[in-house]
Amino acid sequence: MKKALLLLFFTATAFLTKAQVYHPVHWSYAAKRLNKTEAIVLIKADIESPWHIYSTVQHDGGPIKTSFAFSKPTDYELAGNITEPRPITKYEDAFKMNVLYFEHSAIFQQKIKLNTGKTIVKGSVKFMCCNDKQCLAPEVISFSIPVK
Repeated sequence: MKKALLLLFFTATAFLTKAQVYHPVHWSYAAKRLNKTEAIVLIKADIESPWHIYSTVQHDGGPIKTSFAFSKPTDYELAGNITEPRPITKYEDAFKMNVLYFEHSAIFQQKIKLNTGKTIVKGSVKFMCCNDKQCLAPEVISFSIPVK
């Protein structure tokens, strides 16, 4: 009986350890007020080395680009498109093309026009993370950013 329980314990431990998903990208959020009617939402990706995430701009046939979806607000409007830092350009054999990506960190910015004094910007970011050996499955992370 003890051997059976011990075998079950080690089998379950091995299964659970193998089932853990690795997350080499950590997201943080902030908002910066520009004036009474405008703010910038900052969405930062901290990326563990040697991983990278892809730019919001990619050619068809390449990796899944980073994309942002914002909920339909009533108290603010998106002002323009999301901006990003200058990405690294590199040929990747896996995609047989030049790709645009970020290492270490990237701060994405979205300007908003406020219709009221305070708001909460809600949405999600979809991204794919790769290194020189493998790519992880795309992830979707929700966010909620207060603008005071």
